[in-house]
Amino acid sequence: MSQSSGSSSRSSSPPRTPPNLHQNSIDPSSRWLVQKFGGTSVGKFAVNIARDIVSGYIDSNKVAVVCSARSGSTKALGTTNLLLRAASEALKRPKPTSGTATPISNGIFGRTEEGSQSPPVSTPRGGEAYPWGPATAMTPLSNSDSVPEFHATVDLIRQEHLNAARASVQHPGILRELEAEIDRDCEWLRSFLFASQVINEISPRSKDTIVGLGERLACKFVTAVLRDQGVDAEYVSLENIVPSVDDLEAGLDDGSLDQEFYDQLSLAVGERVKQCGPRVPVVTGFFGPVPGSLLQQVGRGYTDLLSALLAVGLEASELQIWKEVDGIFTADPRKVPTARLISIISPAEAAELTYYGSEVVHPFTMEQAIRRRIPIRIKNVENPRGGGTVIHPDPEADTTQVDEEVGSIPEPASPLALAQLTARASQATKQHPRHPTAVTIKERIIVLNINSNRKSVSHGFLAGIFGTLDRFGVVVDLISTSEVHVSMAIEDGSNKKILERLLRELQKIGTVSVHHDMAILSLVGKHMYNMIGIAGRMFTTLAQGKVNIEMISQGASEINISCVIDGKDAVKALNLIHQSCLQPPDSFSTPKSIAVGPWLF
Repeated sequence: MSQSSGSSSRSSSPPRTPPNLHQNSIDPSSRWLVQKFGGTSVGKFAVNIARDIVSGYIDSNKVAVVCSARSGSTKALGTTNLLLRAASEALKRPKPTSGTATPISNGIFGRTEEGSQSPPVSTPRGGEAYPWGPATAMTPLSNSDSVPEFHATVDLIRQEHLNAARASVQHPGILRELEAEIDRDCEWLRSFLFASQVINEISPRSKDTIVGLGERLACKFVTAVLRDQGVDAEYVSLENIVPSVDDLEAGLDDGSLDQEFYDQLSLAVGERVKQCGPRVPVVTGFFGPVPGSLLQQVGRGYTDLLSALLAVGLEASELQIWKEVDGIFTADPRKVPTARLISIISPAEAAELTYYGSEVVHPFTMEQAIRRRIPIRIKNVENPRGGGTVIHPDPEADTTQVDEEVGSIPEPASPLALAQLTARASQATKQHPRHPTAVTIKERIIVLNINSNRKSVSHGFLAGIFGTLDRFGVVVDLISTSEVHVSMAIEDGSNKKILERLLRELQKIGTVSVHHDMAILSLVGKHMYNMIGIAGRMFTTLAQGKVNIEMISQGASEINISCVIDGKDAVKALNLIHQSCLQPPDSFSTPKSIAVGPWLF
């Protein structure tokens, strides 16, 4: 990936730095520190991020900031959700408000005098402002005066960001520039959606481009807030960081992005960010276009992935992922009052927790950083002084959750600090009985039981089931099989039509029974490997608590034991298992930390 393509995205650099703005450390020994902020953090705590977090790190580190699209006042008003809604609305034709006959007064082409002019030609991104206003419709596709539905959604996106800008930026000049950028980007979106409506098509890459606007708006907003708070920040767009997509697609065997692609991308984004000099780069989480589609290849978690790739490209000392919680807990502290904060955790444990209900870090994102031995730290934007939770880059390290013995980890987590902490953790493990790391619950689960109704060989029975699941794109969370019986736990996606079609297809293979409103209870811990009696203790505890077990499964790695229970017993089971299997003997009295709001454990 060439640097030239990346440098082209620097078309609109911020003005010359005033002498009073705070810049990144120029100490040659200072290393890069990548800080990724989620949409909720950007939406609610932008000023705190600039004043209390970024400003506190740039004296001794070179900080690079990565932002997700901004969340709105409600989940439905989140920028990404609104952009996807606008894309869907663009494929709807405006409904005519009058008859099909063309009125004579409108001329032979059915247009009024005011509407007879050609619509303005859209300008490139970052160009001049558009001549039509935010609430003005372009020429309708029919003879009616109706306005496409997406106009109202674009206006809502625009207003949400303008409101946030006016609430967070005090300097009149900076606010004026930011408002102009918001208007320009929203009118570009309006133009793009209009073009999509004309051809009645939105390709996967077009959807990528639409969704990517969310990160552009968020990063421009954060850049303005940083400068308003005295930090010399520079907006960095990675839209064109990937060159010649067609050539890349030709070189892919099955259309999937391989590790070589991500290695090259990490180098390209690293070089692009280094061009900012002492300024603090604020980098869009969206990068593209990519072969196929970014949403199809990576999913909506592409911002986390980009932050990990940037950390690799900069050879960062640490990747920090800032959320609204103190870190990873032994259980959901909203449901388990005695849940404790975990100081350090292995990548395998973090991956298992992600799969079974915790929103930690996507395993593929972790892999990019961990394979280069870059620690990942989960921190709280509302508690910047807290140590958070470190995902240890060494898979062989002996981690523990006995925080009173281990202590906090200095920032950034240097190899020496991690080695010393690992030694203390190992000693603490010898002094305390081994026990699991965390317990998690994944609710809204459906259990499908399928019994073969044919005298067929087992592999044909199983092949038919898995082939059907693959056609419908259904992901199985847990599975238990015998020669003629399969039990599967899948997430309830709330799409009843797809579920009904899936069940009809499965009924061709065997007799199907369905159990709704179930939950997956998972006990996770590296110390569970070869740990005698832990499964017995878990299931005995549930039995004593009158919790029925519908299905049991153990991961091949032996660091995870899961079972399916009735959803109404989820909170009770969580507390029972936490007290029985995770509570150290000397820690029954008071919880170490309690989180409020969305959480990780």
